[in-house]
Amino acid sequence: MPALSEVIAALDALWPPERAEQWDAVGTVCGDPDARVQRVLFAVDPVRQVVDEAVELGADLLVTHHPLYLRGTTTVAASTFKGRAVHTLIKNDIALHVAHTNADRADPGVSDALAGALGLRVTGPLVPDTTDPAGRRGLGRICELDVPETLDALAGRAAAWLPSTAQGIRIAGDPARMVRTVAVCGGSGDSLFDDVRRAGVDAYVTADLRHHPASEAREQAVSAPVRASAAPSAPGGPALVDAAHWATEWPWTEQAAAQLDEISDRHGWNLRTHISRAVTDPWTAHTASADPHTDIPGAPN
Repeated sequence: MPALSEVIAALDALWPPERAEQWDAVGTVCGDPDARVQRVLFAVDPVRQVVDEAVELGADLLVTHHPLYLRGTTTVAASTFKGRAVHTLIKNDIALHVAHTNADRADPGVSDALAGALGLRVTGPLVPDTTDPAGRRGLGRICELDVPETLDALAGRAAAWLPSTAQGIRIAGDPARMVRTVAVCGGSGDSLFDDVRRAGVDAYVTADLRHHPASEAREQAVSAPVRASAAPSAPGGPALVDAAHWATEWPWTEQAAAQLDEISDRHGWNLRTHISRAVTDPWTAHTASADPHTDIPGAPN
């Protein structure tokens, strides 16, 4: 069995920590570099449910996408829920390693996994990494459908092929409009609207879309001229497909586990990788409105 330090070196080669955003908190949170590693669990969130799963599994290493301490801390007291996670991991000899925005920018990265889950063909990064001579790294991905389909059908793909959540899938745009090109960004993506518009895609699949950025993007789409290259009947700007944050990033855990499996086979490590299927999206239920296209009852005309 390899030492934890050897496995971490391999993970850092996949997702170099220096490529993370300056505000991010990536890398190893806890763990003895000399400890031996056999079982590795991949998950999106380092929450209590996942930590308990790692203990039950007998994992030696937990790799998550989201940081445990994104904004720092002054205590790891077990009286706090994050401190309790740290205590539980250390007591059970489980290391915790985080790959966040460095995994977003990687090739392949989080958005490649999202595109793959949706059956989309990646043509390049949405926001290229200027330090990558090959032009493959960066935030988000620009994709194509082999055969154009309606926005409603694209949303149906997301609903069927991404993990199920209480939120489900929201769309902004005409469900019948045709879509050929799609931008994707795993996780919160409304900060990339300008890049999406410059890419000239027909639709944008991401998560955590806020009211004002989404409203402005929709109004700009309605008022923008139709591009000559647009799919038949598509208006000028991108339609929006909004999924749950956790659901858009979960496919990365499968991709990451497969990458570590390949490294393990190459080095003869015989690691056993596992993927957490615990739904750690924070929303637990959803009640749909009767009809979102009707006027408010009793409101003046």
